[in-house]
Amino acid sequence: MSAAKAQRRVAVVGGGWAGCAAAVALLDAGCGVTLFEAARTLGGRARAIETDGRLLDNGQHIMLGAYAATLKLMRRVGVDPRRAMLRLPLQMRYPALDAGMDFVAPRLPAPLHVFVALLRARGLDRADKLALARFTTSARWMDWQLHNDCTVAELLERFDQTPRLVQLMWRPLCLAALNTPPERASAQVFLAVLRDSLGARRAASDMLLPRVLLDALFPDAARRHLEHRGAAVRTGERITALAPDGGAWRLHAGTDVQPFDAVVLATAPWQAAALLRPLDGAADTVARIDALAYEPIATIYLQYEAGTRLPLPFCALADAPDDGRWGQFVFDRGQLDPGQDGLLAVVVSGADPAGEIGHEALAAAVAVQLAAAFALPALATPLWSRTITEKRATFACAPGLDRPANATGLPGLVLAGDYTAGEYPATLEAAVRSGVAAAGVMTGKATP
Repeated sequence: MSAAKAQRRVAVVGGGWAGCAAAVALLDAGCGVTLFEAARTLGGRARAIETDGRLLDNGQHIMLGAYAATLKLMRRVGVDPRRAMLRLPLQMRYPALDAGMDFVAPRLPAPLHVFVALLRARGLDRADKLALARFTTSARWMDWQLHNDCTVAELLERFDQTPRLVQLMWRPLCLAALNTPPERASAQVFLAVLRDSLGARRAASDMLLPRVLLDALFPDAARRHLEHRGAAVRTGERITALAPDGGAWRLHAGTDVQPFDAVVLATAPWQAAALLRPLDGAADTVARIDALAYEPIATIYLQYEAGTRLPLPFCALADAPDDGRWGQFVFDRGQLDPGQDGLLAVVVSGADPAGEIGHEALAAAVAVQLAAAFALPALATPLWSRTITEKRATFACAPGLDRPANATGLPGLVLAGDYTAGEYPATLEAAVRSGVAAAGVMTGKATP
């Protein structure tokens, strides 16, 4: 690598997972990197926040063993995934009294692990099991690809999936993976996720639950890694404008103006659009970003007496909003992190019920839902609760969505983010892949 190449100064604007991934990859490529983040901490929409003197993640995440880019990057910055996350076999498990099912894949080679799980599954009758077998067999035969995208609901109807299987398996999986209801979600993107879970080798289909706060899972380690190797990490500094400058770029942070050879724009999509809008040649990229719609996620934290435990680290819940049952998944944080003993986190994907009924009413409804599902009356009265809502948590993953590419068509300016073009929905893996890909576009190197 030439000295001139090594001295190329690249600004990464946005310190979420995509921005951190881009910064690490650019540093590895020999670039001089400065990472800008408007907030005081890194992590973007996947970080811990302080509330009432406590640190809580602003959402709960389940990763897959197939998330190769994320796991590789975690190791690169010094995080051991085996210690930082709990590895569980592929599963969809409901409380015994929740009128659900119990589906757990054994540790057998694929695809045997799925078929044995299907045979052993409780809560599904013969028609449900045949429908699931029919779906997975047909999807494999199709190589998990569609000639024309459609909604997940249409795909399930095409494969004659039973109403019970849709309610207990496909709908919660679609919401968890795409954060978009099946009636509006892309079947092709859903199939890509299923390919790497139901259709993958056994280890790739494992589910990984963070044992630590999201900051410690990657962003904090990324910052230490970057700074130790000479990169600059500037938090609390918002970039307000970009301006081309004879083949280079000037970044405006208030009255401060700084020159860079190139820029990776890794902010949230609506912030990226605002920075791109004044630039000549960015209209097509801006139009694609402006066309994105967004879906919320609500996370309800409920604190109970120390020693309160659920039967499993996380469970699916039979939601029924019309009946006041909003929760779709519950995490027993105490089983993941001893420092959060007695803390439960309930996730509501693709909806913002707090905006309809208020935070206190939502927390109370979820507590009652848990008490009934687990037959534990004490769960109806938590010591305290906190509801965190990300109103634009992810883009709405609709069929045939035309997502913007990493390349903007403007020399020295690329995008990174979970919303950029790719086969995955808005996940941590999508963000990391996009960050690495953006660095590859910037340096002209092939990316995974």
